[in-house]
Amino acid sequence: MRRIYFLAPNIEAAKKIVDELLLARIEERHIHVVLAKRGTPMEDLPEASYLQKSDFVPALEQGLALGGLTGIVAGLVAVSLPGGPVLAGGAILGTSLAGAGVGALMSSMAGSSIGSRRIKQFEEAMEKGEFLFMIDVPRTRVEEIEALIKKHHPDAECGGTEPDIPAFP
Repeated sequence: MRRIYFLAPNIEAAKKIVDELLLARIEERHIHVVLAKRGTPMEDLPEASYLQKSDFVPALEQGLALGGLTGIVAGLVAVSLPGGPVLAGGAILGTSLAGAGVGALMSSMAGSSIGSRRIKQFEEAMEKGEFLFMIDVPRTRVEEIEALIKKHHPDAECGGTEPDIPAFP
């Protein structure tokens, strides 16, 4: 799956884009709309969830990797010291799992407290009242969906695609 980013200039265009995406057999759960300007009604547009608007998932992944690596290094150091644990494999496994858990927890807490780095580039347009679309589509349909939106809405601005999206959210 790939995530396509589009900016719609107003709510009328946003509603039409949602209808066209549904007709193109993109499920509503794969269409996410973000609006930064307070007070603008979303009406019946599919709003992006908190996890989609924050850096929770990327931060979780980074923390898991860095914490696990730190745990492995700590386990290797503990085993190499004189009088270190006798069960070398168990010590390394235990410290790597503990490091991964702590890293994932701390990093995801930090990531959930900040907005998505990817969405930040669209903040100025959203403050003007534009609607940001995040559309999750199979890799094979990216060009088709981009062409569909540009054909019917030349005023909609393409913001690029994300190479891979996580399985959740």
